Amino acid sequence: MTAHAVKRAGKVRTLVKNTLLYLVMTAIALLMVFPFLWLLSTSFKTASNVYAFPPQMIPNPATLDNYVGVTKMVPIWRYLKNTAIITALGVGLNVLFSTLAAYPLARMRFPGRDIIFGALLSTMIIPNGAGMIVNYMTLRTLRLTDTFLGVVLPSAATIFSIFLLRQAYTTIPKELEEAARIDGAGDLFIWWRIMVPLIRPTLLTVVIFDFMAHWNSFIWPVVVMKSPDNYPLAAGLLYLQGQFSYNFLYLAAGTVISITPMIILFLLLQKYFINGVAGAVKG
Repeated sequence: MTAHAVKRAGKVRTLVKNTLLYLVMTAIALLMVFPFLWLLSTSFKTASNVYAFPPQMIPNPATLDNYVGVTKMVPIWRYLKNTAIITALGVGLNVLFSTLAAYPLARMRFPGRDIIFGALLSTMIIPNGAGMIVNYMTLRTLRLTDTFLGVVLPSAATIFSIFLLRQAYTTIPKELEEAARIDGAGDLFIWWRIMVPLIRPTLLTVVIFDFMAHWNSFIWPVVVMKSPDNYPLAAGLLYLQGQFSYNFLYLAAGTVISITPMIILFLLLQKYFINGVAGAVKG
């Protein structure tokens, strides 16, 4: 076999290999996204064709009546407002406190630093439910039950966020910090003007994770809030599920409304999300 034939056979093998790989990846992607596509399709269907056979992936006819109906049946806009307040407050507190807590664990030298970091990581194995009673008793003593601050205060600084941000801090060259100190900069100035801008991808990753956690929170808001009017959207929909359990179309429309903000946020920040996770793993 000539060299040209060997080279051509190699190109054919590479083409076949890549084609099979893309087909498998496409099939896996379709399998993963199919439940959402089916939910989205169902939210636009009429009652007569939701159980039609063969199943309709593209609704015919398509209607917005389910979205109009669910907004009339439950106070969904009030739930969205409550969710936005809880999410904004929770994400803001977690980013601020976790960024401050991770900085000394990564950049400062003091006795017991590694032991403190190891102790913090070890608490990640404790189930969230184990701390509910203690957190509720604390909030009741502080008279913060049935408040938005009470919902977000127990997660104002999460160990996972501290871990991600600490790993991002460790990737920053020490020369930058030393040059700033030679110019007379203090720790707070170095943290805010040098460190925080350089870990922006990881910060945005923390924002995405924390946004999803607070937007989808259900059990803890139900425990803290006494009035259903103060529930976030996820808790409100599940709490009222019994009211429209007979109407799967309304449930589909309400679910699509609840997850749309998360999809938009992820699409806007996905490149920072990938960079942030990769930086944390390397660190």
